[in-house]
Amino acid sequence: MTMRLVTSAKIFYLLLSQVFLYPVVAKDTDTQPNTTVTQPVAPAAIVSNPYKHFIPDHETQTCAADEHATPFNNQIRGVNLGGWMVLEPWITPSLFYQFLGKDETSTATDIHSFCRVLGKEEANKQLRRHWETWVTEDIVVQLKNSGAVNSLRLPVGDWMYRPYEPYIGCTDGALDYVDDLLDWAYANGLSVLLDIHGLKDSQNGFDNSGQSSGFEWTSVLNTVPAGDVTFEHWPIRTASWIGTFDPRHANYTDINRDNIQHALDVIQAVVDRYKNHPAVLGLEPVNEPWQYTPIDELKKFYWDGYLIVKKSAPYWKYIMHDSFRFDVNVWGGFMAGCPDRALDTHIYQAWKDPSSRETFYADACSTKHSISAMERAFGPVIVGEWSLATDNCAMWLNGFNDNLPGFPRLPCKYIPCADPYMGFDQPGTPVDPGKPAQGPYGTGMSTPIFGLCPVGRDWLKESSLDSGKDWMKAPPEAPQGRDASDEVMTNLAQKKISSFSGIGHGFYFWNFRTDLDEPHWSYMLALERGWIPKGNLNDDEIVNACHKEDNGLYLCIARRDQLDSNIKKGITFVLDSVATQNRGQISCNATVSLNQTVVVDNVTLANMTGDDLYTAADCAYNFFWSHHRAEGVTCDFGGTATLVEVNFTSYDSDDSHNADENIAKGKSVLTNFEVVTLVGLVGVGIILGSLIGFAIAMRCSKSFNSRVSHSTIGKTMKKNPILRRSFGGLYSDDYMEIPNTRMHV
Repeated sequence: MTMRLVTSAKIFYLLLSQVFLYPVVAKDTDTQPNTTVTQPVAPAAIVSNPYKHFIPDHETQTCAADEHATPFNNQIRGVNLGGWMVLEPWITPSLFYQFLGKDETSTATDIHSFCRVLGKEEANKQLRRHWETWVTEDIVVQLKNSGAVNSLRLPVGDWMYRPYEPYIGCTDGALDYVDDLLDWAYANGLSVLLDIHGLKDSQNGFDNSGQSSGFEWTSVLNTVPAGDVTFEHWPIRTASWIGTFDPRHANYTDINRDNIQHALDVIQAVVDRYKNHPAVLGLEPVNEPWQYTPIDELKKFYWDGYLIVKKSAPYWKYIMHDSFRFDVNVWGGFMAGCPDRALDTHIYQAWKDPSSRETFYADACSTKHSISAMERAFGPVIVGEWSLATDNCAMWLNGFNDNLPGFPRLPCKYIPCADPYMGFDQPGTPVDPGKPAQGPYGTGMSTPIFGLCPVGRDWLKESSLDSGKDWMKAPPEAPQGRDASDEVMTNLAQKKISSFSGIGHGFYFWNFRTDLDEPHWSYMLALERGWIPKGNLNDDEIVNACHKEDNGLYLCIARRDQLDSNIKKGITFVLDSVATQNRGQISCNATVSLNQTVVVDNVTLANMTGDDLYTAADCAYNFFWSHHRAEGVTCDFGGTATLVEVNFTSYDSDDSHNADENIAKGKSVLTNFEVVTLVGLVGVGIILGSLIGFAIAMRCSKSFNSRVSHSTIGKTMKKNPILRRSFGGLYSDDYMEIPNTRMHV
């Protein structure tokens, strides 16, 4: 009762402050210049609350009297239209092949340098051809007809609404295509989330912000031996939208208020232009502000942007990215009580270390726990970007002719580079099949080689999980008959969709299509391959896709043949984590490698080697993982651990991963071993039956016996007395039957 009175009093106070005491700020000409005073408003000049469905509290950045005009009852099942308005070389490499082999003054790595290097006229000519072909009405219809997609997330740049150099004249006409897209979406019953993907001076330093910020040419240091054109980006990446970044201390020394205000002006322009369009779902004020962005400044920006949106477009959703800090301690309670806001998080596995399929499955399913926690602490959560990639092989994924240090972690598959989607009038296309890798060269390698482009690796059918390392030895392209990509990707897609939509408020797949043949990143290609099902995404196979992971049907054990020192580091990590609760000791019963109770502590660990060490690691790893997997802990332990199914150590295809679910549904399930055994028994039966039938025919049919006797095989059999007797005797060529006549004496 007391809480209700306090809440009612707060709402009453806010109503008074918004309606009767709304401040009027005026210059005080009798005091110091440029100072202001707040004057109470006379009753005749009452200003009403400008927000239709709530009352804001600016001090606490929360809301009261929420009427929840547009409840978030329907989940989002969407795709991103990436690479269209904000260029990303890895999505549409056909636009950037023209810069291979170029130098410092003639190379573009993002849309900012694309406009600057090509000049306004040529850049706009190429962009219009790109806009005309990359997203079309036919594609929107195809997405609608997939049966699952109900929304599109459209990345746009701030330069489209408040132009500045070098975009003035370069991106002219872009908004006309956006208008068309909104009309197509509305005609097909799809909503559109407008996502401000790029801000002035870059909010994260990525090319997807419009400008690869933190970029230096280093060619002068590489004149010997090859005289290559080189650059550096990742080790010196920065982001200057919100201020001046100090890389030595990883913080900001000042805040750029002009840039923040520019971004707020862009939000106002977007709202003014589209507030009455029925296809617009809402707005995302900035995509992926990096993790060093001062969180208080970011929250203030989000708050101010929210008020701009809700004042003019009261029914729009307002979706905020988590700044790579998906933490309830950061976002819990923020903008509490404010209608129509949601938190966006991006969940990728492409940048994770290589591992087994079971590890990727478990990781996908574990995300539901963190999403659930955030839904309780903050409110609606949307996974605004995800893919099916489990490696970093997609060409230029980490920038034009560049890569992150240490990437890719495993060799990549190469396929013929695709023909240009916009036609062969595009400069630089097709890729020259007679040329090796061309510069300029970045920190890492990712580029066409003799007309071949790197793409995602295949998954292979494995024969054993005993070592947990078969996938490490696998070639990037599966040999004929060994490709398990369809099974692995289908299972992974089901588990991700189950996690993202089963607990949260939905998702947007990144991306709707790719220039190269990359179904791991292309929703449309994944549909064609059957990795993502068409139609209803609430099928039982998707809803129950995480059955094994949720019910503990996996064990986390040590990988065999690992260095003892690395295994001990993993065990020590576990022991240190339980030092206060378990006095630095772990006791566990049998796992895959155990048949007795095992006790592990730092004293016994010191002298362990070989099988004893692996057994201790099995105990420690599975203990820690099983107790903390709901918190998002993975079975990794410095790359020394892997997941295996309970009572299951080998398989030939991923069909076995669905065995439990099929049994539960009453479906007949045979393992590959059972299939081979059954086929063998049938074959033996056929052979034995044929031999028995042959023997009977030889004994009972003289005509059959005679025909066989005079055949090539029969002549061979006559020479073997055992075969001759076994088949009832064989007629001989030199045998003549004596007529049955009587002799008269």
